[in-house]
Amino acid sequence: MKSISILLLTFICATGVLAQKARMTKADKKYDQYAYIDAIKVYEKVAEKGYKSANLFENLGNAYYFNGELDKAEKWYGELFALNQTVDPIYYFRYSQSLKSIGQYDKANSMLKTFYQKTNDPAGNELLKDPDYAEKLRTDSGRFQVENSGTNSKYSDYGAAFFNEGVVFASARDTGGVFHRKHKWTNQYFTKLYTAKIGSDGFLEPAEKFSESIDTRFHEATPVFTKDGTTMYFTRNNYNNGKKGKSSDRVVKLKIYKATLVDGKWDNVIEMPFNSNNYSTAHPALSPDEKLLYFSSDMPGSLGNSDIFKVAINSDGTYGKPENLGKTINTSGRETFPFVSLKNDLYFASDGHLGIGGLDIFKSKIRNDGYSTPENLGSPVNSPKDDFALILDSQQQMGYFSSNRDGGQGSDDIYKFRELRCEQLLKGVITDKESGLPLPNAKVSLFDANMNPVGTMQADSGGNYRFENIDCDKNYYVRAEYDGYQTQEVSVMIPAKSGETTRNIALEKKVIPIEPGIDLAKVLDIEIIYFDLDKWNIRPDAEIELQKVITVMKEHPTITVDIRSHTDSRQTHKYNERLSDRRAKSTLEYMVKHGIDRSRLTAKGYGETQLVNRCSDGVKCSEAEHQQNRRSEFIVVKM
Repeated sequence: MKSISILLLTFICATGVLAQKARMTKADKKYDQYAYIDAIKVYEKVAEKGYKSANLFENLGNAYYFNGELDKAEKWYGELFALNQTVDPIYYFRYSQSLKSIGQYDKANSMLKTFYQKTNDPAGNELLKDPDYAEKLRTDSGRFQVENSGTNSKYSDYGAAFFNEGVVFASARDTGGVFHRKHKWTNQYFTKLYTAKIGSDGFLEPAEKFSESIDTRFHEATPVFTKDGTTMYFTRNNYNNGKKGKSSDRVVKLKIYKATLVDGKWDNVIEMPFNSNNYSTAHPALSPDEKLLYFSSDMPGSLGNSDIFKVAINSDGTYGKPENLGKTINTSGRETFPFVSLKNDLYFASDGHLGIGGLDIFKSKIRNDGYSTPENLGSPVNSPKDDFALILDSQQQMGYFSSNRDGGQGSDDIYKFRELRCEQLLKGVITDKESGLPLPNAKVSLFDANMNPVGTMQADSGGNYRFENIDCDKNYYVRAEYDGYQTQEVSVMIPAKSGETTRNIALEKKVIPIEPGIDLAKVLDIEIIYFDLDKWNIRPDAEIELQKVITVMKEHPTITVDIRSHTDSRQTHKYNERLSDRRAKSTLEYMVKHGIDRSRLTAKGYGETQLVNRCSDGVKCSEAEHQQNRRSEFIVVKM
């Protein structure tokens, strides 16, 4: 009996193991077909029976992770690491993101650090520089006010775009059609485009279907419209004109399509020439001048799971070659959902840059030479979950973004945000560069990026200056002036958040070795006093240079100066002598008019009689060599 019992128990255990393996095979098949919801149901039943394997926990974690349920993914990634087996480095990254979703940032950073070490990812340097980044980002700076947009359903709603007096967005809501197809990845209906008017204070009114002519039996999402409202770019599964395309591994990828408005109907749907059956292109965005189309893709040449690209829209309707935005923007993770504001700022979602958790929204300024270092928008726009698809009305300082954060109505919801008045205090101290002592009552002037005056003030007795209520996210210039010191002008970039910016300025004393025989033009770095051809009246640009000499003579009221004007050897000797003499005397009269006593000045033109190089008559010289001879001198005669 004992041997029979043992045999029976062995048979039952073997049968149990075989049953779990059969369930695993079934679940793996669904997982490989991206039927994550069905796969999760089977995997969890297997796990409940006590079955453990790296493959089980990886796939369970991934199924939740790819559906944006990071808090549930954390449980199974935790089980995976509890096995103490070697895992692919990507699981350190995914576990880190999942840990952030439940607030375990210390453990998350440890996992992230290990991921960077194992992959030699350069982003690890940022973590080392600022290990407390997450706490800073979670602190509400008061820059944004975030609220539910008012049009969300219990299903996924995301990816809004401005259109006419409202927005157009993707939704998986059921609006009562005859046939309802659910996507096995999410167990939700395939998304269609909906539109909602923007009501009072930015809240969205009830939504309705946008266009029956665009709808198919697959996903439509993330549109963008030209300013004239006649062209739309949007994302759809690889399906058009009744034909479905698949990749070489039998997956229906995403593609960007273009539609035009004809007689009030969206028609002429064509796919972009840079699409492919074997990779995805999605989430189009237009530059303010509509000459560039930005989008997300995992096409060859991508740095991570998905990168942001741009492509030129040519005047003849053709498109250029897609260009990766490079390592400043793209990482080994996901960069997606681009948007370009009227101020030419690039907003995008990323989980590769340091963030609060999941996808975070970042901002980078588009420059002529590239892109500024992305700035995380922080809380409350970003959360421990996925935050993405931001659009902004720069004039109204309000917009919308999507998130699956806790407290929403569906898996993804659209939130409205308003950028509150962002103000900065710009302050600093004006000091003597050599001694470090403050310069009391120094004159301090503030200019905008175009050198338009913003304000002027006197520093206090301690050399302190303050400019209050300065606009954020702008470049300014601060000019400091003090008697006996060289004026200095510095550039200051004000951050895109409220707070204080400090810019101290140290001035150097003017050291002018004035003694008889010295040329003030050389001391003051005046290369040439320009006159118009064959004329001797003082030009505005010459006035700027002459004012330097006038200032020195006023500071040293006992010196006398001989003004000497010289020409090159071109033209006749007599002509050059007369012209230079008129110019010298014109210079003298200008200086007298501006406060220098006539008795302190003499003036004479020397024509081409005192050349400083070989360029005499008949000698071939360059324009630069001739210019050396066309000079003005201000020789100190006596002190």
